[in-house]
Amino acid sequence: MSLQGQEQEMKTYDPLDSTLTFVIGKDDLDFVSLGDGDDGVRAEMSCGHAVTPDSLTDWCLRLLKEGKYKFRCPAVDEATNRVCNKLWSYQEVRRLADLTVEEMVYFEETMARLVAADYLEIKPCPQCKTNVERLDLANLCVVCTICTADQKRTYQFCWQCLKTWKGPGPRSDRCDNKGCVNNDLHLLQTCKSISLPAVKGVTDCPSVRSCPKCGMRVEHSQENCKNIKCPRCHREFCFVCLKRKSECSKTSTPFQICPSGVAPRQTSIRVWKRK
Repeated sequence: MSLQGQEQEMKTYDPLDSTLTFVIGKDDLDFVSLGDGDDGVRAEMSCGHAVTPDSLTDWCLRLLKEGKYKFRCPAVDEATNRVCNKLWSYQEVRRLADLTVEEMVYFEETMARLVAADYLEIKPCPQCKTNVERLDLANLCVVCTICTADQKRTYQFCWQCLKTWKGPGPRSDRCDNKGCVNNDLHLLQTCKSISLPAVKGVTDCPSVRSCPKCGMRVEHSQENCKNIKCPRCHREFCFVCLKRKSECSKTSTPFQICPSGVAPRQTSIRVWKRK
């Protein structure tokens, strides 16, 4: 489900709503609002900053599109000149953003997907189609408890090829089924090469990389600087040399090729050890 391309009517608070705290002053999220900057009623968030339903909705939608499911206040405190960064609960956001039914569905489905991507490894069992969680991220041999109970014997399948497991386990590279390959690793080896027009000297770089921290597959827009942020673990790294952004920036600017040049195509994918 997507809310893009849909016309949304401007939202307004009910001034008689006694459950909200109304304030007089500017909208502290006006820099993200898609509205026309009217002088409508503002409501106070738990952090003390004032918002309108539209500006709060716009900001939280932006966070979801960036792969973030925790909503934090981006307003700058005038006294300290620091970003507030206060965490808002979804219940507070839903109430003060005055989310429509359609928006609530989108928010909750997107949040659930992002949380699952962060904390769970889930795939359907090839036999019973029940979702199974992989607890050991270094082992491709996974037990389906439903099939095990039904068949009165241990049923294992391969997380990689989604076929009944063949060969000894545990294994981290492949099972003995014909054609069992790591598609992400294959893509890293065979993806096309690209240039980065905004980065001087980069003309032959793999178009797909694996995040050095969590292993997630990422691609470069080819429009911006060489640094990229992983949408899953949020590690910022150089798409060219694969070093941390902070380390790479010591020897070159974001728009220059790294002294070590373009890192070779990756031959392994890091297993993410979630905290």
